[in-house]
Amino acid sequence: MKIFVDTAMIDEIKEAESWGILDGVTTNPSLIKKAVDKLEGVSLEDYIQDILRTTDGPVSLEVAGSTYGDMVSEAKILYKKFNPINDNVVIKIPVNTCMKDGDDNFEGIKAVKTLSETGIPVNCTLVMSSNQALMAAKAGAAYVSPFLGRIDDHIRKNMGLTGGKDYPKGNHYPEELAERAREYKLVELMEGKDVGSMIYRDHDIMNIFDWGNDAGIYSGVDLIWSIKQIYDSYSFETQIIAASIRTARQVRLCAEMGVDIATIPFNVIEDMIIHYKTSEGMKAFCEDVVPEYMNILKL
Repeated sequence: MKIFVDTAMIDEIKEAESWGILDGVTTNPSLIKKAVDKLEGVSLEDYIQDILRTTDGPVSLEVAGSTYGDMVSEAKILYKKFNPINDNVVIKIPVNTCMKDGDDNFEGIKAVKTLSETGIPVNCTLVMSSNQALMAAKAGAAYVSPFLGRIDDHIRKNMGLTGGKDYPKGNHYPEELAERAREYKLVELMEGKDVGSMIYRDHDIMNIFDWGNDAGIYSGVDLIWSIKQIYDSYSFETQIIAASIRTARQVRLCAEMGVDIATIPFNVIEDMIIHYKTSEGMKAFCEDVVPEYMNILKL
């Protein structure tokens, strides 16, 4: 699995690059502006050029428009202006830019299709469903970015698992407990009822199977799995970027299912290398080194 860092901080990108594990970078306009605001005398354009020079892997730059025409125009400008720097620009296009009733739901997909046909690699972003990912692949997207963390938030809220509070982003979403809660609720609803009257007739019972899920998806990781099954079934070349990663555990689960790429916040990448037993073992190893062994290590 390739590792992208989800940041616009040059220092973080350089640090991850120095570790020898970095394969690319994903950014967005707000991340870039936040990074530039911390510096003096550096323009937004110069800063983007610095990011592109820092790594040879793909760097996703996002458009600002929401209509087909604006997105295609902005994508071409970004690509022409910045890709010559290091030949590693990928353009981020939202899968659906609709924000209110009456907006066209297919502006993003149309832009993906047009840009892909002109040879501009597209990272289709804000993907929240398997069907969206299917359409992005059919439109020719080089990458698709499902937001697994945001899907977890959405499902937790629908099931009422947050207790009315914001769920800490660093906490693991207990999909197994959510499934158990669904089972208990089903048993509660079924008590004292005739089995024959329940199937397809009792809406409360039938709705419990959809309680909290999103079109049959029960977690962000489940969404990634679903998309991978579809892509593998039809041999799509579109690469899956697991996005909106919150924990090292999510990275492991994505890696176990063979996801192409995970774009990971810098602090989560740091968490991935840490284990208390490794630290404990290092202390023991150092204590076991005898003077005679140290002597043979000297030039």
